[in-house]
Formats: sequence, structure tokens, C-alpha cells
Amino acid sequence: MALQGHNTMLQPRHCAHANMVARVLAMGRTGRRQQVASAAEQKIPTAMLAVAPQQLVQLQHSNRTGVACRVAAVVEAPPAAAPPAAGFVTRDDIRNIAIIAHVDHGKTTLVDAMLKQSKVFRANQDMAERVMDSNALERERGITILAKNTAIRYKGIKVNVIDTPGHADFGGEVERVLNMCDGVLLLVDSVEGPMPQTRFVTKKALALNKKVVVVVNKIDRPAARPDWVVDSTFELFMDLGATDEQCDFPVVYASGVNGIAGASPENMQEDLQPLFDIIVREVAPPAVAPEAPLQMLVTNIDYDEHKGRIAIGRVTAGTIKKAQQISVCSSLEPGKNRAGKVNELFVYDNFSRVPVENVQAGDICAVTGIQDIGIGETLCNRESPVPLPTIKVEEPTVSMTFKVNTSPFAGKEGKYVTSRNIKDRLDRELERNLALRVEPGETADSFVVSGRGTLHLGILIESMRREGYEFEIGPPKVITREVDGVKCEPYEEAVVEVPENYVGSVVELFAQRKGEMLDMQPSIEGTTRLTFKIATRGLLGLKNALLTATRGLGLLNTLFDSYRPVAGDIHMRENGSLVAFETGQVTAYAIETAQERGQLFVKPGSQVSAVSASSGVYPDCV
Repeated sequence: MALQGHNTMLQPRHCAHANMVARVLAMGRTGRRQQVASAAEQKIPTAMLAVAPQQLVQLQHSNRTGVACRVAAVVEAPPAAAPPAAGFVTRDDIRNIAIIAHVDHGKTTLVDAMLKQSKVFRANQDMAERVMDSNALERERGITILAKNTAIRYKGIKVNVIDTPGHADFGGEVERVLNMCDGVLLLVDSVEGPMPQTRFVTKKALALNKKVVVVVNKIDRPAARPDWVVDSTFELFMDLGATDEQCDFPVVYASGVNGIAGASPENMQEDLQPLFDIIVREVAPPAVAPEAPLQMLVTNIDYDEHKGRIAIGRVTAGTIKKAQQISVCSSLEPGKNRAGKVNELFVYDNFSRVPVENVQAGDICAVTGIQDIGIGETLCNRESPVPLPTIKVEEPTVSMTFKVNTSPFAGKEGKYVTSRNIKDRLDRELERNLALRVEPGETADSFVVSGRGTLHLGILIESMRREGYEFEIGPPKVITREVDGVKCEPYEEAVVEVPENYVGSVVELFAQRKGEMLDMQPSIEGTTRLTFKIATRGLLGLKNALLTATRGLGLLNTLFDSYRPVAGDIHMRENGSLVAFETGQVTAYAIETAQERGQLFVKPGSQVSAVSASSGVYPDCV
């Protein structure tokens, strides 16, 4: 929308448009949903709401009769969308979207409802809840850890859907899959509103210029406040420096668990058709060059016992075919290409992989036959191998030491116990986990593993343990760096939802760890939302202390903010640990005396070992 900066005398037929501009100015930009509703009542084009207030004009009455009115500018109609460039075509039969949100805002549940209503499953088929969470750890913890692909059909259009993790520690999964989509569904809880991870994923989507469709989810909650949520989301876009076009985001209201959606909270349909319609209408179809040489950026890796490694990505240009001879290259190693062959080719359709003979540009597919393929590499024609820019993710902030188990109980529980076993497993993890780093430790049998946070590393530790690996771990440590000659450490933004009665305890707890309170505002149902800036070092072990201080009612969410000068010594804990002073069997007599001094996790008959603090093993784990 353009504004011309010259004075123009408008005839009476133009006065209505000038009055419309004045009414938009009177609305302000504080309540966007109210603006849209008011604009509809007053017959104001919704696109006019995207214009910045300073660009709009003030209405000036030029004479008493009101026959004419003068304005300082003329609002022009927005320009038509530019046609695809020469050699490019628009694939109207495909939409590629990713679903992004903060943890527990209902992404996977909404995908379940979309799959059900797309007739993906038979009427008599038993469908588990959170069907996209296929990993055992995901089901146990109730969170999404790995990004996954599926596809549905709506009115003859194939919609590729990517379900992403919501926890900040797995933000690397979100960063890499955004390369495959043209738009995102940003889910926001109808009560909580934008949370720390909402800010992170929205920032990444806006930076890549992805079309954002805001979905106010869980609209059926009794305490839902959709107006406040939309306004808070609008403010988030403004804080992130979004353009006026990006700030004019479409909004749809939904309840994933009930499978309903609507254009307003008062006008909910009985199914998700409004959501499907807005995806097809607002997310642009991919503009591709089908006749250009093949280019496909690998953004994910899967594995099958029979097919081996499976490369997943979006075909950016050209066409990939079954049994095609290709080149594998990377922008990080120009000129170093290796040959490969496509054994099998699959596309995602109706919650399954369907074998096909070829895949054209714009679609997402899976390729087998290249056993040494890695994330960030490009599949190209052998005649003209031109790699695409590789995927970059943010650097890790926390590290832990993995080493061979040297305790008296070594080799009694695990199947893989040697340093070679541990190294091979960590190398395999590096192939698909871009946010992870592995470096040699101080000794030949130790490794320094770095990740986005303690949960990121904790999931890796638990996965390895279940696979039969036995090893020792050291305490988590933050990764420092030199910035302009000053030693700096990572800081995070922490948001705490807590009942009003425990606000003082939470503030005191963060103050002990040198946290700085940025904001405090009332939330819902007698709770208060506190926002702190605190060093990552101060967050280590904070969650358990927070739950104790709030009687289990406090909710903590964090997001990496920046590197700042080291905060100095931080008081991490008030109490020590109870440790065994010799190897042997626990006796009831010993427990009776020790249980008065702290909480125990052993019982009579348990085997314990004495481990010195110099061993690098957490004393709490003894």
C-alpha cells in the first residue's frame, strides 16, 4: 500500500474514503482483532490496517459546507502480486507448511485432528493419541523431540505438514526444517499467549520471510482470552521488527482436541475446514524451475533396517528420478563432489511414504541409496553440480563430559562399555543432530559433548542408556567465549508462572543466582508471570529448587538471549549431598541414621560405591 505525499482536493465522492482513513487512525494499533471486527462493521478494507499510523493522514475539513475535504495524501490500492520469474512456474497443487509453537501449545494434537478429518485413517482403524510422536521418549515425556513429515489432501491440493518440537533445547530441529516450507502455522495458547519459544520460532520464520498464519489454539478453555493473545502476538511481531505486511497476519481460532476451527471465537465450525481454507488461501504455492538442473537440500535423516539411511528434503529445482545417477556436494567444501545413485524414491501422502518414479521441484521427498549422505548436503545433476547454502543453526551453550565407566560396577548393566562404542554412537548422533558438538576430552576415554541445554543432553543420555550403552557423565558446564577481550557466558530469558502467594519465594530464589527481574504482570486465575534475565549457569539445578519453593506449582520456561560478561560466583545450592564412603551393600542400620539428614534414593540391599569428587562424576548420582 503506497501513500503519495501531496495535497489533493477530493470531491464529495472521495470524502468517504478520507473519513475511512480517519476512522483507522482513531482505532490505533493496540487491539488488532477489535480493529478487524470494527473494520468489517464500518466496511473498511482490512489491508488498510497494515499501514503504519505515521503513514496515515489526518482529515482536514476545508470549509463549512462540507462539499469538499482536503487530505495530505491519497491511499492507493496495493500492487498486484508479481508473476513468477522467467523459467519459474507456480505449483498450485502443493502447499508446504510447518507447525511451530511453544511447548505444550497443542501442535501434535492439532496434527492428529487434521489427519483424522482428511480421511487418512480408516473408520474402524484404531488411532493412538499424538500419532506423530512415534518415539518412546516422546510418548513418555509428552513432548515432541524430533521433527517429522506427513501430508494430507484437501480439495485436490497436497499439503505437506512438518510437526516440530516446542522446547527451546530442540530449536535446532525447527531451524533446519523451515528450509522445506513456504509458510508456518504459529500456534499460540488461548490462555498463556506468546511464550519464550514462541518468540524464538517466530523470529526464525520472519527472518526467512515465511508466511505466518496465527492459530489461537485451545479456544475451548474456560479461561481463554483470545483478544489479549492476538494483541500480544501482534506486539511480538512488532518487537521482532516485522514488516507491515508480516504484521497483517491472518488469524484462525481452533481447538485441536475437539477438531474445530473458526474465523472468530463466536463463530466456530464443527470441523477444521476454516483452518484448511486459510492454509490454501494464505500460504503461497511454491514457485519452482522444473526445467533447471536438479537441486535438493537434505534437511533430515531417517534410518531403515532394510533400506539404510534415508535422506529427506525438498526438491528446490529440476526433477529427481528413481535410479538416477547424481552428485552429492556441499557449499562448505566447494569442488569436492562424490557420485551417488537414487535406489528408491518416496513422497509423503496420507501419513505414509509412497514409492514414486520421480518427484518434481516444490515437493518434499525421501531418497535411499546414499549411505554417507549428511544433513546440509545437496543432491545435484552430475553434469552441473551447484550446491545450495548449507543449514546453519545456533551454537550450543552447555557441555558435559561422557567417559568410560570406571566404577566398581562397570560392565554389569550395559552392553556397550568401551570408548570406541561410545565414540561410534556419538558420531552417529552428529549425523542428524545439527545442534550437537562432540570434542575429545582430557583423556583418551572421555568426550566433551555440547548441546543447547540440559534437556537436550539429557535426552541423548537416556536414549543411549536404553540402547545398552554404559558410561559416566560429568556435571553440566556452560560454554564461555571471548567477546572484545572480555570473558562472556550465555544468558537466558526465564519466564515463571507462579501463584501470587509464592512470588516472593521465586524472586528471592532468582536473586540468589544473580537473576535480574525484567517484568512482573498478573496472569490468570490468581497467578503472576515473572520474567528474568539470568546466566545459564544460574539455571543449572534451578527447576527442582523452584518446584520446592512453590510446592510444585511453578512453571519455568527459558530461552537463550545473548552472551554477556561473566556474572561472577553464583550460589548454586544451600545443602550438600549424602555420598557413600565405601563400596558395599546398604544396610538398614546405616539408612536409619542417614535418612534424618536428607532424602535417599537407595534402600536396604542396594549396591553402592565410593566415588571421589575428583572422578568428575556427579556426587548426586553416587
